[in-house]
Amino acid sequence: MTLPPTANVEVKILDERLKVWGLPRYHSTMAAAIDLHACIDAPLTVPAGTPAQLISAGIAIHLADPRLAALVVPRSGLGHKKGLVMGNLTGVIDADYTGPIMISVWNRNGPGSEPLVIEPGERIAQMLFVPIVRPQFAIVDDFSATSARGGGGFGSTGT
Repeated sequence: MTLPPTANVEVKILDERLKVWGLPRYHSTMAAAIDLHACIDAPLTVPAGTPAQLISAGIAIHLADPRLAALVVPRSGLGHKKGLVMGNLTGVIDADYTGPIMISVWNRNGPGSEPLVIEPGERIAQMLFVPIVRPQFAIVDDFSATSARGGGGFGSTGT
């Protein structure tokens, strides 16, 4: 499967403030993902250990190509330095989904930690576009070849 170096993705702006804050974009020439803004009306406090909350990214996309998907993932610095991570770890946006992009946020810090505060327009997540392989499954009684590892599971290759 070969994908063109760029793909056309339709983007619908759902929150006009993105035109002021900046549309989702790559922030360096070799960035792998576009940053997503928190489209909220007021600062949002996220206490440690509470259930994940959904925040609008202010956009909808239409990939329209089954060879593509988008992943919504945390921004590295926010997760490492502040403890703000994705409530669902990674959000998968299928090629046929056209609804609003939502960001599931969770404060992974321990009980008693300071709550995290997300400001309107803050870049809190990123979206990565990836190729998709959809294999044809062949039901078999035995595999056509063996491997050195075989059925060895967790820890079977050493430490």
